[in-house]
Amino acid sequence: MCAFDPPANLPQAFLPSPPVLTSHPTLRIEMAAASATWQRAALLAALLWALAAASPGLPEDFPEDDECMADSSGNNNCSLSVLQQRGRPASLDAIIAAPTATCGTLDQHENDACRDDVTYFGAPKTKGKKSGKNDPNAEGFMKDIMAVTGVGWHSASRDDLQRLYFCAPPGGHQCGLPPCSCSKPPCHSCFGGVAPPKRVSRPGCEGGGKGIQCQPPAKALGYKGMAWPTMTFPGKKEMHIFAIGDWGGMDGTLNMIENRDQLLVYDGGKRAGPSVFPRTRWDKEHNVKLCGHKQFIECFDSHGYPPCEPGCGFVMGVDDQPQILVANAFKARFSLINPQYILNVGDNFYWGGIEKNCGTPMAQLSYTAMHQFSQIFEGVYTGLGDVPWLSVLGNHDWGGRVFNNGWDQQIAYTWYSKRWIMPSAYWSQHVEYPDLNFTVDIYMLDSNAMDAKDSEEDPEHNLCGAKHNPGNADCSAAEGPPSVDECHDWFWDLWAEQQLWIEKQLLKSEADWQIIVTHFPCGHQKEFYEKLHQIDYGSFPNVSRGLDLLVTGHRHDQELWDPAKVRPGDDLRDFGGLTCFVTGGGGGITSEATPNPDDRRDWYGEAQYGFYDLTITKDTILIKSINYDGKEVQSATVQSLLGTMALSAWSLAVQQATKKNLKSAHETNKLAKRLYAAVRRKAMKAAPAKKAAMKAMKATKAMKAAPAMKSSQPEALSDSSECLDSSASLLLLDEHLLARQHKSQLRNPPSRPRKPDVPDGGPLRRIPRMAELPVERSD
Repeated sequence: MCAFDPPANLPQAFLPSPPVLTSHPTLRIEMAAASATWQRAALLAALLWALAAASPGLPEDFPEDDECMADSSGNNNCSLSVLQQRGRPASLDAIIAAPTATCGTLDQHENDACRDDVTYFGAPKTKGKKSGKNDPNAEGFMKDIMAVTGVGWHSASRDDLQRLYFCAPPGGHQCGLPPCSCSKPPCHSCFGGVAPPKRVSRPGCEGGGKGIQCQPPAKALGYKGMAWPTMTFPGKKEMHIFAIGDWGGMDGTLNMIENRDQLLVYDGGKRAGPSVFPRTRWDKEHNVKLCGHKQFIECFDSHGYPPCEPGCGFVMGVDDQPQILVANAFKARFSLINPQYILNVGDNFYWGGIEKNCGTPMAQLSYTAMHQFSQIFEGVYTGLGDVPWLSVLGNHDWGGRVFNNGWDQQIAYTWYSKRWIMPSAYWSQHVEYPDLNFTVDIYMLDSNAMDAKDSEEDPEHNLCGAKHNPGNADCSAAEGPPSVDECHDWFWDLWAEQQLWIEKQLLKSEADWQIIVTHFPCGHQKEFYEKLHQIDYGSFPNVSRGLDLLVTGHRHDQELWDPAKVRPGDDLRDFGGLTCFVTGGGGGITSEATPNPDDRRDWYGEAQYGFYDLTITKDTILIKSINYDGKEVQSATVQSLLGTMALSAWSLAVQQATKKNLKSAHETNKLAKRLYAAVRRKAMKAAPAKKAAMKAMKATKAMKAAPAMKSSQPEALSDSSECLDSSASLLLLDEHLLARQHKSQLRNPPSRPRKPDVPDGGPLRRIPRMAELPVERSD
């Protein structure tokens, strides 16, 4: 199997190192602030000191959980997530009143947590067992020291080690303050040995350009609803778009910060590149648990041999490396097809997005964010050039069960990458294909309000839950939710804001295609998306308003919701003719069901791991579902033929009426009907069109406003306008009849409807002891 393929310019600190078991005392969780300014470092130090003092400690044992199922006795069987546990300060006032030092010696109380470790590894070899320099595992343990400090392990001073433990502490004993002196200043920087991240230069930014592509906003959501500069793709070749989601695995080599455990779940997880999170598997109706999380881990550790539970459906070579397999198929097809851009539906980094708190200034990229992007994105999706990834946030990018993880750093990465584009939580992209004479409007929406509930409700599926969020969680510095109590309303206000925005955008769009990209899957907010696809024109309902395609993720499989395969009465999948697909099988987390193609009884879609390839023209979008092995497993076509052809028919009718010297409305109308009949015969073979009515009415208005073609034929011209009015109404009515006739021929859906949420659960292994990770469901 193909392994992780790091790019040639990946810093040495981001390359693999073997698992380390050191004789040094147990190490805890990283609290580095990789990109902190002097002022932020002081505030963070005070905060961490107060958190450490107030932390109640973590339970020794956790039950297997199911994120979150109650057992027969009524006991809540939800494990606590050590990964997302935060110390809770006794008083926020105490934090605010804390000292404001910007650097300090190892003896200062802010560095209590790291002092023993730094002293141990900084002691000379003559100290024998009291010196980490005599530890045979220390070389691997100190893998980040060159990148952070600019000096090697054996040359590092005690100040250099303090700097390392401030930025990326091995095992987690973080220093609250950086040193005031070190070998390669500035000592508060976490990029002493590698080039710090630099903002990229884009077209239009020369000479101090001020477009949103040139500089980040002051706060993360400063560009809400704004349009990224138009992308133009000339030429008459076949044009493609790829779509992928839920692809970002766990970074097991990251030295965690802010009291978080390493992202280690099973043996072998501490390696370069992504490791997949094993999630519980259920039967199709979600009534029977087929494989618990702990059972799934046994399958990983035993490579599929006993005691691996057969019900897990574990496929060695697939379930243990799905992101790499999907990425390899993705890259192989990319090399043959050369898509122009990629639609990314979110859940870019499991478990909780960028593993640091929100609030890093938008002009900075933290060491943690750089590490995760290098390991999980840049080092995996190699060989794709600068093809843009148009991206949105998933619920795990906000934090999974908290809202205050580093979602703002994913937005900030937009200005440090030529291909990552996520200028805000919601935004738009206009695309032009000038030589093929069509355009596309793409709307990127944040639908994570679906997982934002009241603070005491459903804590295992709740970005706003009081159970897992720290009591003082606050993302107001990034224009995010300001508190746990206000979190629910904040997300739903954001969703309401987007609903108004997208309706206005669609109504004013003049593009040939309108596409929405969002994280939550086909079926959420169904009536709203159906409304965007259809509008009631009085006597002619169900005529398309403009939304042509809905691209989603969140469920961990591949599901192509083709309206041609929806039976009348299937309320779940009937979007009134709108095509939707779920591309949640990118491989960051194991799939909903076994990927074994001979055991499909619990499958909801056509595949478990994969991505989509869209071939787009002026008239059609051909959607192909691509399995992790590169095979095409299903396809569907979205049609946009009728509107274009009908407009041509009306124009041609007027032209021919003039040429034939037709002077009566009756004769002109007969000609228009004959031309439209030809259009209709072609349309009968296609799915209902989307914008025909609007285009026909637009043509009517244009023709009425046009100057007379021949002053000697006023009756013919007047009659032609009446003909267009009549024909536009005919088109509206006929489209409605076409849609009804088409729906009557649709095939049956799966016999057992799926439930929208599929829970999961289980433990997280940490080094050197076991802990629990928040459980996963169908998100």
